[in-house]
Amino acid sequence: MRFINSYARLPETFFERIAPEPVAAPALIRLNRPLAARLELDPPDDDAALAGIFTGNRLLPGSEPIAQAYAGHQFGQFVPQLGDGRAHLLGEVENAAGERFDIQLKGSGRTRFSRGGDGRAPLGPVIREYVVSEAMHALGVPTTRALAMAATGQPVFREDELPGAVITRVASGFVRVGTFEYFAARRMEDELRTLADHVIERNHPAAREADNPYRALFESVCAAQAGLMARWLCLGFVHGVMNTDNTSVSGETIDYGPCAFLDHYDPAMVFSSIDPMGRYAFNQQPTIMAWNLACLGGCLLPLLDPDETTARAAGEAVLERFIPDFTERYREGLCRKIGLPGDDESFSLARRLLDLMRRSRADFTNAFRALCDAQAAPAPFTIQFATAEKIATWLNDWLALLDRTGSAATARETMRAANPAFIPRNHRIEAAIQAAMAGDFAPADRLIEVLARPFDDQPEHAELAEPPRPEERVTRTFCGT
Repeated sequence: MRFINSYARLPETFFERIAPEPVAAPALIRLNRPLAARLELDPPDDDAALAGIFTGNRLLPGSEPIAQAYAGHQFGQFVPQLGDGRAHLLGEVENAAGERFDIQLKGSGRTRFSRGGDGRAPLGPVIREYVVSEAMHALGVPTTRALAMAATGQPVFREDELPGAVITRVASGFVRVGTFEYFAARRMEDELRTLADHVIERNHPAAREADNPYRALFESVCAAQAGLMARWLCLGFVHGVMNTDNTSVSGETIDYGPCAFLDHYDPAMVFSSIDPMGRYAFNQQPTIMAWNLACLGGCLLPLLDPDETTARAAGEAVLERFIPDFTERYREGLCRKIGLPGDDESFSLARRLLDLMRRSRADFTNAFRALCDAQAAPAPFTIQFATAEKIATWLNDWLALLDRTGSAATARETMRAANPAFIPRNHRIEAAIQAAMAGDFAPADRLIEVLARPFDDQPEHAELAEPPRPEERVTRTFCGT
């Protein structure tokens, strides 16, 4: 790896310089070779050497490991200092196409931000993050990615003794809304400006050419997050813990803790064990993102204009566009899922379908996938609904609208590109984790390989597309901290 280390060149207040803690018996679990190729890495064939690299036992030449400082609103309550309590940013690399990537170990030991924690990660959450983040990438969702996972050979103590592991994550940047909050809370305006300049350079370069680059930065972050929320909702994804320290200013999905995908469609669904009030429920995610972006806007006020009133008005004008922007992107995405253009009539029809899915507890992914073939074979679609008469009426209205809009000929391919056959089913992830805990990584490997092609039928793996039986349902997911 040819490291650049631009974040490590920022002032020392931005991070702690600290190496990962060595582990007892590193062992490579999986290396993402396609991602390594995109990064233009040339990994050795020696698994022992790779295990040392991807647990932090061996630092590569040029790496300057740091733990980043940030704050954050956690479930609405501001915590002035959080930071990388179990992660080490190794540095950044750039490929021949000019793409720049941060590479980070997670579960790699204590830092000054650990707040009494052990700095480690159990094997289960590492597998979950690898599986889900790579699946999200294949589904076309902006996301951090997983380069490798490795066992540490050391136990991690939570409610029980668990095997430890480290995941190597790749992102276009690990700066969060909470990073801006860290400096805003301390009234460190010079550092805020330095951070904003860094983010513009790394993630939002078009903002450099604007009359007010910092307003353009805020606009660009809001636009990226509007698109991200639309993608989440169109795929039935529930992040689970949308704190501001888990909100990336690059517009990527970050920090896969108690995340999950909907099985049956329930817009109020909550999976996270730490969210009993449902703050981060599936249908609350766009509103929460608007709240998080308001926190970012508050941090940027000193950069938007010297006059606070003018700055506040500018920030509010940007923020007011977020929900309409999200709604438009969601409208387009949801209408693609039923093969129609994103006009009001099509959007209304799509929302009628969601209501029927809710009433029938229809499987979100499978119902939309079956609709792809419903022009020729409606039965696999209609049998998923308890209200036969109502879904028949909806189907007739859909067919009629396809004809009126001229979409009938192209609808199937449009829908097959928008409606995956495979998602990371919660019960399949849990089964893969349990097998891995017993030393069998084959189920996780199979899941990763199938989810790399989520829009292909893959009949030989059809059981991985089936919803859970009642006894298999996962209703609670957990963080690894």
